[in-house]
Amino acid sequence: MMRNLTAQFRALVVAATVGFAPPAHAADTAIPATPEAGSFKIGIEPWLGYGQWHVAEAKGLFKASGLSDVQIVNFTEDKDINAALASGQLDAANIATHTAMGMVAAGLPVKIVLLLDVSMAADAMIAGKDVNSVADLKGKQVAFEEGTTSDILLKYALAKNGMSIADVQPVPMPAADAGSALIAGRVPVAVTYEPYLTTARAQNKDVKLLFTAGEDPGLISDVLVVRDEVIKSRPGQVLAMIKAWDAALADYKADTPGGRAIISKAVGSSVEDLNTAFDGVRYYSLAENKDALTGDFSTKTFADVEAAAKNAGLLQADVTPEQMIDPAFVKAAQ
Repeated sequence: MMRNLTAQFRALVVAATVGFAPPAHAADTAIPATPEAGSFKIGIEPWLGYGQWHVAEAKGLFKASGLSDVQIVNFTEDKDINAALASGQLDAANIATHTAMGMVAAGLPVKIVLLLDVSMAADAMIAGKDVNSVADLKGKQVAFEEGTTSDILLKYALAKNGMSIADVQPVPMPAADAGSALIAGRVPVAVTYEPYLTTARAQNKDVKLLFTAGEDPGLISDVLVVRDEVIKSRPGQVLAMIKAWDAALADYKADTPGGRAIISKAVGSSVEDLNTAFDGVRYYSLAENKDALTGDFSTKTFADVEAAAKNAGLLQADVTPEQMIDPAFVKAAQ
């Protein structure tokens, strides 16, 4: 899923942003209903939270929104999609909210224009029968991948229970291995995400969800960020992309099995392996974005994600909703 900023990426940001003056927000000019000509390149990773773009592509919804050439560029690692966005090879990218904050803090001129999804039960802390609460973690080993959403969730859960990372014994490892370490008895607690959560629980009936991202909806979330220069020069394309996402989500809701089949194939898994993961993710529609981007997401969730990212060591500077969120497109979309 979604992760962290590297020193290499920060250097790329500096190089990519030298000489750029901050462009106007979309709200400063009228957003055309007809998208501008030319291609629109969007970066994506194999995470089902970004799945409605695959539905839009499969169902011809980009063209229905007036976009003649949308190029979905696939990446497998955060550092590569971050670098491509920083260097201008992409117009937009699908990334975690905390990653977007890190980009802006590092100087990359991008804006959040759409809240894509929030993880409810698709990111979680799991434990065996001997651990029944977050308080029980004191002094125990916890497997998780540092610098990731798992890192954020763990430290948020600890802080919410009056604890810190110093109260547990961190066991750093990839998220893909954390659940297996719990099943094998190497650690009593693991923090990971789907489909690893479902796999672990299927292998041992005693494994339970101890704390999920749904405790603070939006803490683990994904957004569409667009480069400021694209917002200024091609606002019609950005608006059309948002309309295509909403049309895809409507199609998904009307034919969820079909939509899940499209998304599962695109991310390289089977529907059976991902059904529980789908159930743990909430996609955001255009109507919900109209409320969220000027409501709870900007007034509460943003601050929670920022605090959690700082606590996890993934964010070193302050950022603000006004600095990062451009709600003009969701307001303009019908």
